[in-house]
Amino acid sequence: MDIEAARQQMVDQQVRAWDVLDPRVLEALARVPRERFVPAAYRQLAFADSPIPLGDGQSMLAPKIDGRILQACDIAPGDTVIEVGTGSGFLAACLATLGGEVETLEIRPALAEFASANLRAAGFPSVTVRTADATVWRPALPVDVLVLGASLPVYDPRYEGWLKPGGRLFVAIGSAPPMTAELVTRVGSAGFSRTELFETMIDPLSNATRPSAFVF
Repeated sequence: MDIEAARQQMVDQQVRAWDVLDPRVLEALARVPRERFVPAAYRQLAFADSPIPLGDGQSMLAPKIDGRILQACDIAPGDTVIEVGTGSGFLAACLATLGGEVETLEIRPALAEFASANLRAAGFPSVTVRTADATVWRPALPVDVLVLGASLPVYDPRYEGWLKPGGRLFVAIGSAPPMTAELVTRVGSAGFSRTELFETMIDPLSNATRPSAFVF
């Protein structure tokens, strides 16, 4: 496989074709070595337009989803970023490439170690990987960007409190099929705006609040 040609084809035919037009995002996806973040058994699928299994019921997002997340969050150099759901570490590497100071949370110790090893090998030692449950953990200080890389069955407003004024939250809400990806922006000290982005399917967040059951 010509890896560089396959990577560029991924960017041009999958990511750009899905309305990801921010040149900084396209450059980040072309620079980060995605093949180093894929389990060895699936390396031939590193640039495929599909999720990639990571084990324990978890999946690596398709490239076009990564692109839409990165574009929506509009990372600026020096932004403080928290990602929930590290997975393979690929999206965290892209967030760091765009200039974010990235801390990423993964509840599964084996996946956290896998991602840490991938990030070190790919040259991203500054990304902090923390084994933690995002439903009970919270940052010491509010951040510029929060990326929930795992979906919420119902919207949970507690994550809004993690944001600085002007901060952005990416979240996918609902249950299959499909979920709605949204960008939530903190406006001033107490206001929030929500923008629907696209329909998707993303693995649910462990221990997230579930919809109340109907009682007849």
